Amino acid sequence: MCNDHHFSPNKAKHEKHHDREHTLWNRRSFLQALGLAGTGSIMLAGSNITANRPSPLSVALSQSENDRILVIIRLKGGNDGLNTIVPIYDYATYANLRPTIRHQENELINLDADFGIPDYLTAMETMWGDGKMKVVHGVGYPEQNLSHFRSSDIWASAADTYFEPTGWWGRYFEELYPDYIINPPETPPAVQIGSIGNLTFEGTESSYAFAVANPAQLANVAENGTIHDVTNLPECVYGDKLLFMRATANTTFTYAGVISDAYDSATNDVPYSNADLAQQLAIVARMIKGGLGTKVYMVTLDGFDTHANQLADHQTLLTDLSESINHFFNDLATAGYDDKVLAMTISEFGRRPYENGSDGTDHGAASPVMLFGEGLNGSGFVGEHPDLNEWDNNDNLIPSTDFRNVYASVLTDWFCLDASVIEDMLLSDSYDALPTGMSCAPLSNELFGTVSRFKHVPFYRNENSYIELTLQNGAFVEVKLFDIMGREIGMLKNELLSAGTHTINVKTSVGTKLSYGHYVYQIKTGGQRYSNKIVIR
Repeated sequence: MCNDHHFSPNKAKHEKHHDREHTLWNRRSFLQALGLAGTGSIMLAGSNITANRPSPLSVALSQSENDRILVIIRLKGGNDGLNTIVPIYDYATYANLRPTIRHQENELINLDADFGIPDYLTAMETMWGDGKMKVVHGVGYPEQNLSHFRSSDIWASAADTYFEPTGWWGRYFEELYPDYIINPPETPPAVQIGSIGNLTFEGTESSYAFAVANPAQLANVAENGTIHDVTNLPECVYGDKLLFMRATANTTFTYAGVISDAYDSATNDVPYSNADLAQQLAIVARMIKGGLGTKVYMVTLDGFDTHANQLADHQTLLTDLSESINHFFNDLATAGYDDKVLAMTISEFGRRPYENGSDGTDHGAASPVMLFGEGLNGSGFVGEHPDLNEWDNNDNLIPSTDFRNVYASVLTDWFCLDASVIEDMLLSDSYDALPTGMSCAPLSNELFGTVSRFKHVPFYRNENSYIELTLQNGAFVEVKLFDIMGREIGMLKNELLSAGTHTINVKTSVGTKLSYGHYVYQIKTGGQRYSNKIVIR
């Protein structure tokens, strides 16, 4: 039955109490309203243009790329590190802090003489025994923010003292694909399941991840090559509107086809459970084995905000993590991909060292990061465990390892990136790599230190829309304006410009009347293309 009136007070009441991450609206709100987020290409003058990367920095970045892949496993909610990696070396203090929710000492699997894991994590013990697991102790950042949302932003952006709207991977992909809005690469730079609204893959104007809200949506894309059903719709006004929105979303996501092709080219060769993380990693394994070519994946396991009933809930979550990661790498091994993939857990914070009155723990600070994969060259512990008797002003463990040192380790020793590139990704701060066992020969290229970045930005003043561009040296510059369907509207600039800053008034330069709305401009200079969105007001 078709009903064009879809407001529900009960639904509205439920959504009001939803996780804030699912109600915050940003520039991707239209696609998020459909349960999706991401960026696709547009057609320029009826034909796609292949992405190119001739600038010195982007060429060097491209040359540094290897066949290695990172899978980020987000333990959403704040994982309790003390009940994940139990400090046997100071078990008496641990037990005294947690008389109700502690793991009994005889119910632990000893990883070494000092640390153990709950005995239900037998699959994780196998990873450890096979030399495929490292634990980085006490990961966090100074003056821990105890808000889920702010701390998640800090981990995603790498900025802890101010709000930074871009993510550490978003900044990398923005340098690699400066013309991404018009000419994205053939395969998605990143694939993200869950964590819609997370900043990790956000650039200044684009998100560089093909993102879906849950594994069912990604499975639909992978199996069918489309995102939304556009056939089984009611024949009414509401159905017509829904058809338009769904078709728009489907055509926007030009990566649906390549994801489907990769998925169809491979199979899961080990059994996965029906648990949440297991289903996500099963799909990721097929895309990797199918040769999708995506460099970074993020999957999400929610439920770690264990203020109450922690023992049972935490066991369910950690069992999913343990078994799923084991099955995932065994699956990859059947196609020879297990040595090309590194998995890394992240969580916005740990939990308080002592239990609360509800058989749980409250928001904390330091917590371990776990790394998995053949590339670790053996299992072990990295860094110093926080002192259980030394707390900060909020009664939380004091971090002994900055999370950005973990990022630097992955970027340096797994992806082989030059130090200056990593500094850009980590906001111009230098963080030393940790002794994780990973190794590679970083790209060393003098171009990194001398490259001049071309800068361009749209801005608005007195109901006019402008493009400001800055040249380090004089150069010939061509600037064109396109509508959101990819049709060329007009030439804004086509001349030799001197070094310095130049401002283009879009309305007065285009030579034709413009309707209000969204457009895209493209700049060609120095053999490179750059593009961005702009609004005509």
